Amino acid sequence: MCTIDIDPEIPERFWRIRYDTAHDPNSPTLPDIGSGANCQNFAYELLRHFGRHVPKLRSSNLWEDTAYTISVDEYRPLDLLLFNKSQSAWGAHVAVYVGNDRAIHLSRSVGVAAVWRLAQFAQHPEYRVLVGAKRALRSTSDR
Repeated sequence: MCTIDIDPEIPERFWRIRYDTAHDPNSPTLPDIGSGANCQNFAYELLRHFGRHVPKLRSSNLWEDTAYTISVDEYRPLDLLLFNKSQSAWGAHVAVYVGNDRAIHLSRSVGVAAVWRLAQFAQHPEYRVLVGAKRALRSTSDR
């Protein structure tokens, strides 16, 4: 298990972002996440802050992707975790692993970014299944 913990390194601006359902990752007019974000936009922007690049993919496309990410079983900070009410990646909630069995995410129910233990996700019906984890293969300098 990873003992590194990156959440103290997450800038304050990420903790103030509000959840906004209008942020569709496929929208050509996606506003800056300072005005709000959904879980995917939040996760991808956080990865970009730390120098990783993953295109703005919907969760099912992210799960199927092999060009920008790989599936992993042992988590490292900045791995993307997909949670859902079933094993399906379609419509899954995306969080970012921060270390020590915890992940940061932006959810409608909380409204702002929160760090939860992985077991805490399982206590919520909409996140009870950990579909899996993906690791970014590229840094922002590789693009």
